[in-house]
Amino acid sequence: MLIKNIAHGWTGDKDGTRLTGAIRIEGGIITEIGDLVAKAGEEVLDASGCVVTPGMINTHHHLFQSALKGLAINQPLDPWLEQVPYTYWPRLDEESLRVSARIGLAELALSGVSTVCDHHYVFSDRYDYDPAEVLFEEAARFGIRFVLARGGMSRGRDFGAEVPAAPVESVPVFLQGIETAAKRWNDPSPDAMTRVACAPTTPNFNFAPETLPEIAQEARHMGVRLHAHLSENTAYAAQTQRAFGLRPVPWLAKMDWLGSDVWFAHLVDITADEITLLAETGTAMSHCPQANARLGSGIAPAPALHAAGGTVSMAVDGAGANEAADMGSALYTAFALHRAAHGVEAIDAGTLLHWATMGGAKALDLPAVGRIAPGMAADISLFDLSDARNFGLHDPALAPMVSGAAKARDVMVAGRFVLRNGRLPHLELGALAEDARRITERLARVSSRLPA
Repeated sequence: MLIKNIAHGWTGDKDGTRLTGAIRIEGGIITEIGDLVAKAGEEVLDASGCVVTPGMINTHHHLFQSALKGLAINQPLDPWLEQVPYTYWPRLDEESLRVSARIGLAELALSGVSTVCDHHYVFSDRYDYDPAEVLFEEAARFGIRFVLARGGMSRGRDFGAEVPAAPVESVPVFLQGIETAAKRWNDPSPDAMTRVACAPTTPNFNFAPETLPEIAQEARHMGVRLHAHLSENTAYAAQTQRAFGLRPVPWLAKMDWLGSDVWFAHLVDITADEITLLAETGTAMSHCPQANARLGSGIAPAPALHAAGGTVSMAVDGAGANEAADMGSALYTAFALHRAAHGVEAIDAGTLLHWATMGGAKALDLPAVGRIAPGMAADISLFDLSDARNFGLHDPALAPMVSGAAKARDVMVAGRFVLRNGRLPHLELGALAEDARRITERLARVSSRLPA
């Protein structure tokens, strides 16, 4: 394939390098970039009227929440946890999870995402299905690269007798679940279509401290990366200092939970010393600006970590705490929030794109994706500029980052279309809308206080 007539493109690198001309793809790999002419028999994709970027990489999501939007919308994090995931998880049957995953994956693909990491932490012996299998099947249906951050907990938060008890597992059972998933789906290749990570839900709340070094050791023995929520709001740091005498990042350093194979979601409340420690150890951030703002949790110091040489990636987080769980909205939210808090010098569009592409690839250890360059996998997104919101834009290349609702026309993974001409090839949106309505209405009939 030859993608031609590129007038507005980005390579995704740290310098914000622009791209024009054409891209040649052979065998799912980018082989040439420049002023190219189509070869005989070569398929041609016209990029006129589009912005061309690497496929976006979403490093933290909760796909099961896609049918739980708009709940507890005026509550901060802890009451929201009580009223949404902790309340609804027992009614998450296989159909609900499948439909929720389809909603989330459709939102992401339509906003230019080619790789998704889903942090799924609800595994229960009440279920008559395997959530991991459902999620991998749905991702395969879309043709998207998929990382399962296999979560779980050995102890849950106590929200009272009226809230269902959390779905807990012993540490051996939790580790066995990760090993089983890893043996089946964890591909160590640099352009893997499927990966598995070890992802305790929240280390300071959900596991006994003495088990964390064992979990890290076992995960590394399995060859999988480590992921978790951390410092999502000021209460996290307060609890960790109260319980363990340290702030979260240095506390986890003692547990062998920092390193280039670790990435944390949120990191809203971290100090300058913690930023330095994250950067020095290569520990990455999943920046979730929309969900953190919606819950009133704060603004993560992503630009400061980036300036310190650390790795920042972008994430939309779960739709239960973020009703616009698409990458375009997340990018614009980050663009606006950091400038509102720290001035226009805080962030620029090219850096944001870098976080959402190469930053994500580094966080997930997928070095063959995230950048448009010869030898890289052909994960490429074309963003349509025909929407009225882009009219009058003097630099159209900025549109995916600053329009507030990036609209992809085409998305490919290894040269295969996930989205083509604005349509998802293997999904009819009208049918998905009906499934979503039915599932949402069924969940709405569930009492907001289920018996434990």
